[in-house]
Amino acid sequence: MTISHHDFYGDDGDSETFISVSVIENMKEEYGLFVWPCSVILAEYVWQHRSRFRGSSILELGAGTSLPGLVAAKLGANVTLTDDFSKPEVLDNMTRVCELNKLNCNVMGLTWGVWDATIFNLRPNIILGADVLYDSCAFDDLFATISFLLQSSPDAVFITTYHNRSGHHLIEFLMVKWGLKCIKLVDGFSFLPSRKASLLSGNIQLVEIVLSSGKSAV
Repeated sequence: MTISHHDFYGDDGDSETFISVSVIENMKEEYGLFVWPCSVILAEYVWQHRSRFRGSSILELGAGTSLPGLVAAKLGANVTLTDDFSKPEVLDNMTRVCELNKLNCNVMGLTWGVWDATIFNLRPNIILGADVLYDSCAFDDLFATISFLLQSSPDAVFITTYHNRSGHHLIEFLMVKWGLKCIKLVDGFSFLPSRKASLLSGNIQLVEIVLSSGKSAV
């Protein structure tokens, strides 16, 4: 395990011109313990839209090394970081990363498609998920979880970055199936600073998803 540092710079005259986040990761590209390109891009999006995230209630799904959620916490958001219950080593690392950055985030196990007491108490304004669309076998459980969370907080939005491996048509199918709709779709590299883009590769999309209707589950 090693500590990597991720810096974010604002414009001149911005009251918040710089933050730095330290992450404990495994450089062997182990799931949940490595900072993947989708996480870097989503974290940059959070930083560039910081006025939107500041003071919000944020939930990160499949957080792993938690870079996007940590950036939101640095901006003053109330952040809950989650990952699979069956990955205690990932959850422990998330706690260590919060301590390293002196951030008071809530860390909890949340397995997609599992309805236990913890998920019923979550009321986020914004749900984050970096590269959570990597295993098609888990897509239905993921979208079922997202749909439930958005129905519990009908004004909330799910923001995710993903490698466009199988085409956006699959994402569109799942959104229709679970009563969701896309309100924004952008190339993940379109807003990434060149110094960061040069270190990454892939066809990465960023999408914002909301309920397709105003119906609430509560």
